Amino acid sequence: MNSVSKSLLRSVNPGRAAWLRSCSAHSGKQRLRKLVLGIETSCDDTGAAVVDDAGHVLGEALHCQKEVHLQAGGIIPVVAQQLHRENIEGVVKEALSVSGVCVGDLAAIATTVKPGLALSLGVGLEYSLGLVSRYQTPFIPIHHVEAHALTVRLTHHVEFPFLVLLLSGGHCILAVAQGVSDFLLLGQTIDIAPGDMLDKVARRLSLRKHPECHSMAGGKAIEHLAQTGNRQQHTFRLPLQQYRNCDFSFSGLQNLVNNVIIQKEKEEGIREGELLSCVKDIAAAAQHAVALHIIQRTYRAMLFCIKNSILPSKNATLVVSGGVASNQYIRKGLQALADANDFALLCPPPRLCTDNGVMIAWNGIERLRAGLGVLHSPEGIRYEPRAPLGIDISKRVEEDSIKVPKLKKKIQWLAS
Repeated sequence: MNSVSKSLLRSVNPGRAAWLRSCSAHSGKQRLRKLVLGIETSCDDTGAAVVDDAGHVLGEALHCQKEVHLQAGGIIPVVAQQLHRENIEGVVKEALSVSGVCVGDLAAIATTVKPGLALSLGVGLEYSLGLVSRYQTPFIPIHHVEAHALTVRLTHHVEFPFLVLLLSGGHCILAVAQGVSDFLLLGQTIDIAPGDMLDKVARRLSLRKHPECHSMAGGKAIEHLAQTGNRQQHTFRLPLQQYRNCDFSFSGLQNLVNNVIIQKEKEEGIREGELLSCVKDIAAAAQHAVALHIIQRTYRAMLFCIKNSILPSKNATLVVSGGVASNQYIRKGLQALADANDFALLCPPPRLCTDNGVMIAWNGIERLRAGLGVLHSPEGIRYEPRAPLGIDISKRVEEDSIKVPKLKKKIQWLAS
């Protein structure tokens, strides 16, 4: 990457981009390469970015709604929708301005249309189609989960096929990426996602009242307090032990944690909403149980893929993405699992693990290269709050009934 590209990559604030304000000065050069504008509004972050077909991030902008929803105790769809409406134009204009390009310079506009919150998806789609209609630009509808899965190919040289584990507040999915828009779904959560569970445990523990965590999101607060907690003070039964598949479940685990919290509140003579003296131990035990459950199911996915020659028996790759992928305790466990099974573990940088416009633009580049889903007439495009990823072969996984070896014998992480 040349010095200009490196400068552009860092130029995500308007102050650094004053000299890029004029589109006309650069339009001739920009047309020598293909540029995609990505727009993301699937949940509570409004994101936009411009990426070129060489993988250079030319500019990006993001409006995060975290503080608003923290005050409310959770994401309220109508509030998220209104905040997207208020910020989407400014976010898109900032990304374009930092990039030094105009909409007319773009090869396509890529936008998340599935899955996600209906009210949020609708804002991004409506705004994007307005641009597409005004500038007659090709449109690429993006599957949010596919974008997360392929983001690693922007930051690392990764060949297909590879195993993908997506961990976030809304998703928990194991799949094999065989190509752009070519996925085999091995398993997914049957109820809530790990990020959602950790957030709910944090709310039940009233961690916003903890002096170390008042400005932290729930999952981040759990991770922070768990560092100095004793996970061995509480042991939680792992979900779905009787099922030899790659599905996940976190709602039952959340109930087990809640029961311990209720018991401890009685023992300490405090009411719900007051801080327990043992919050760090509960946080550590809950995080450990979540990590173990994820690792066990991922282990089975590895064994299934090797047994059925879906992945190579040597030098296979596990990609972990999504917001929960930035949890260092969970990542450490997955790294130990990967090392023990001769898998390379790759994760996008933390800022690309959460929802953002860069991953959407990059997915657009991938699809543009492959000639997949590039629409020159986007009539009839609708958002889809629920949308499966690829071909579901989870029944085949269960039919194989693969027994996962004892983790203590396989990875030393458990002893740490």
